[in-house]
This record gives sequence, structure tokens and C-alpha cells, in this order.
Amino acid sequence: MSGLPDAKRLYAVTEATWPAAAMHEAGPWTLRDGRGGGKRVSATTLREPGTPVSREALPEAEGMMREMGQNLLFMIRHGDESLDAMLRAAGYDVIDPVNMYVCPVDTLTGEDPPPVTTFDLWEPMAIQLDIWDEGGIGPARVDVMRRVEGPKTSLFGRTANRPAATGFVAISDGVAMIHALEVRQGERRGGQGRHLTHHAAHWAAAQGATHLSVLCTIANDAANALYSSLGMTLVGQYHYRIKKDGRTA
Repeated sequence: MSGLPDAKRLYAVTEATWPAAAMHEAGPWTLRDGRGGGKRVSATTLREPGTPVSREALPEAEGMMREMGQNLLFMIRHGDESLDAMLRAAGYDVIDPVNMYVCPVDTLTGEDPPPVTTFDLWEPMAIQLDIWDEGGIGPARVDVMRRVEGPKTSLFGRTANRPAATGFVAISDGVAMIHALEVRQGERRGGQGRHLTHHAAHWAAAQGATHLSVLCTIANDAANALYSSLGMTLVGQYHYRIKKDGRTA
């Protein structure tokens, strides 16, 4: 579909809407200090996807990650096939391949969530922090949300007056991106993922965004089916390479 943001643009949107605590450049590398916020804010990348890199440059990045007390972890984006092959040969394993979806906001603003089912607010309430924590999204990841500059909000969903789901959405370069969408175990299959995605689109449109995007691990069959059913288009992927015996933290 013409006019959709491509993978390169979404990489930049991801960086802005789910930011590392600090970033450092060394040689061909960009290194991230995640402060416990997960792989996306801790992975090392090439400064520009597809940049040629020699095997001799790898120990420099590994040494800096060790000094930072982080996993030996790289993000592999479109164009990084040579780096991917180099890391495979160096004993790095693939972990968490991710799909990147996007659509125009008006694809999703034609439907409203049921009344008093979904809300947006900043900062998130204590019950939202509890729901995130139940899903493994702890304080360090909430700190990532708080670091975001620019338009952002949390999403909150209820089912029959019961707290059921939460999420986070932020905007960069006209693209809203949903992160940390979590539905409570007992409330799944109740449509909360769909309702919060529609709510995010309405919020994004009100903020002037033109597109809504989301990241989803390839292994999450239910989420991939949801975003496809909502008319979102798969425009790119990325994955990580990790050296499982390289953890120093």
C-alpha cells in the first residue's frame, strides 16, 4: 500500500516512543543504556542499517556492553544481513523476531469502543501499574514511558466495571506507536485488545497523527491475528542476536 511509513521510518519512531536512558556512539555502533527496560532499549545497532562492518569491530561493541553491565545483544534490522551472518558465526543466537504493523489512523477511527470501556490518561493509575506488573512489565519499563518526550498517554480498559487492560501510546513524526499492551489473564478473548487499539487510533487522530503502528513478536499468534484483522499492514521486521553466555549484569 502506497503512502505507508516504511520499516526505516518505524525504526526511528520506535526509538523516539520507547527511548533508551542513554545512547553512545563508538565506531560503527550505537550502544544503548536500557537500565533494565528490556531488549529494545538495551540492544546495540549499527549507526546506519546496512553499514559494512568488519569482524574486528565486534570486540569493541562487546567490551562496551560488558562495561555497561548489559547482555551482549544486537538488534538486526532490514539491511543488516552481513552483521547477522557475522554474529551467527560468532555464536550469537536469534531471539524474539518482531513484526512491524502500521495503518492510516482513519482505518481504525470508523469504529468506537463500547461506552465507558476504554480511557486515556497520563500518568497511569496504580491499577494500570499492577496490570503491567502482572504481565512482566515492571517499573523499569514504566520508566521508559516516562522518558518519552512529545505526545503520549496510557490506555486503560474495563470489562463490566472490572480493570481489564492497559497500554501505552506515543507519537513521533506523525506516527503513533502502541507499546506494552497488556490484557489481564481472566479478561482475554473479551475484545480488550481490539477496543484499546481503536481508542489509540482516536487519541492519535486527535493529536494530529496520520498513522498508527504497533510491534508484535512473531510468536504471538493472537496479537498478529488481531492486528491483521484490524487492517494493519506488515511493513517490516527485526530480530535480536544474543550471546547467551555473555551476560555480565
